[in-house]
Amino acid sequence: MNSAEIVESFWHAVWNGRNPEAVDEFVVEDFVITNAGERIEGRENFKAWIAAFLEQVHDLELEIVETFQNHDGSRVASRWKVHGRNNGVLGTEPDGQPISFSGTAVWEVREDGKLLHNHVERASWELFRRLTSA
Repeated sequence: MNSAEIVESFWHAVWNGRNPEAVDEFVVEDFVITNAGERIEGRENFKAWIAAFLEQVHDLELEIVETFQNHDGSRVASRWKVHGRNNGVLGTEPDGQPISFSGTAVWEVREDGKLLHNHVERASWELFRRLTSA
């Protein structure tokens, strides 16, 4: 399995499977996610972050737009869209309305295929504005 396939397997098992525990299969113990400049360090903290996010977006579905890797597979870039229902995402009122937002993730991948670091940017501001506009 190449690095792009590993990342896509991660998306399916963890996010679309709504299963933070599946993280254990994919990431190193000292995994780091940098999300909009904030670092979450350690696999257990990453799993807690995922569980909290899943609580805020009911019926979450991650749609993979495209995924590609560099020449040696040490970096993977993935564009995606999340769809679901609002249950308080971004501190908004949990009103159940349909939501959708896009994002980009750049992954660092170890030679054995384990995920080391994920740098994520997502369209949070745009989503917040849609959820809070009168």
